[in-house]
Amino acid sequence: MPFFSVAVAEASILQRPFNNNISAAYVFGDSTVDPGNNNFVPTLFRSNFPPYGKDFRGQTPTGRFTNGKLSTDLVASYIGIKEYLPPYLDPNLSIEELMTGVSFASAGTGLDPLTAQISVGSVISLPKQLEYFEEYKTRVQSGIGKKRMEAIIKDAVFLVSCGTNDFVINYFTLPIRRKNYTVSAYQKLVLQNLKQILQDLWDEGARRIAVTGLPPMGCLPAVITLYSENAILERGCIEKFSRAGMEYNRMLQNELNSMQGRLAHLGAKITYIDIFTPMVDMIQGFGKHDFDEVSHGCCGSGFLEAGFLCNPKSFVCFDASKYVFFDSIHPTEKTYIKLFLASRPVIDLMIQN
Repeated sequence: MPFFSVAVAEASILQRPFNNNISAAYVFGDSTVDPGNNNFVPTLFRSNFPPYGKDFRGQTPTGRFTNGKLSTDLVASYIGIKEYLPPYLDPNLSIEELMTGVSFASAGTGLDPLTAQISVGSVISLPKQLEYFEEYKTRVQSGIGKKRMEAIIKDAVFLVSCGTNDFVINYFTLPIRRKNYTVSAYQKLVLQNLKQILQDLWDEGARRIAVTGLPPMGCLPAVITLYSENAILERGCIEKFSRAGMEYNRMLQNELNSMQGRLAHLGAKITYIDIFTPMVDMIQGFGKHDFDEVSHGCCGSGFLEAGFLCNPKSFVCFDASKYVFFDSIHPTEKTYIKLFLASRPVIDLMIQN
């Protein structure tokens, strides 16, 4: 991204409200919010090598599946915690770093337990991420005491971003779930599992929880490549994928609204973050004029490369800010910035006292 536009975007993000006392940020989910936990587990779902991180500080490939920052880094910076949200499994984290928040997310995982099991290698399931959070609390408590630890958790923001792998990899690509579930039934299964995760977070002390919906999954370059009749010439979004995501998002919004209504008197702030609408605008609407390429990734051919297929030997575009996607699945930093800016009103409501 050209320096001027980066500076403008960063300045806009840093104009944060001053009436918040958020203590930390905790993130659970998949590769869209994994800053490098998969570097520390035996899996091929990694991105700790170039060209990933080519626009990150020091051109460092940290394990983020993009060219720069993730949306969760932008959130942490905006609310004044720190510039980057680190992976919990990094063994070098200090107690001070732990106290202000970490990400437990793992690329390749899902809300359906089967999704993590079918991944190449051992990725971290959502229930396991919750176990790590319990372990985290014990570690912090041993360093600063139970009272201070509980105060940090009470005033923290919790972000959950997961579900794409359940549909794209698990349901639509593999036959196991399709044998027993219609799309509607599978949406309900995934949502039920998410509800359990949210209940577990609540039981662990979370009071401010934001959940991102699914993106327009049919617009992911890899999905277009795999499911178009002629992927070379026809790069339009695949409707059945995006429709499944849109329907799931409606169900998710209703559930989160219901939870908020039930728990508001206990101090709950449970919110939905829409990434579907702004991404559709970037790809198909007026926002597409901000990008030169909306249906190919920046890495390699842009058709299928992601993870180890996007590697130091791959061709990589010169300016990733001209692309919606960095590889065939994951957005560029510029896309994450635009998604953050679109969701900022919701974040403001969540972090206000």
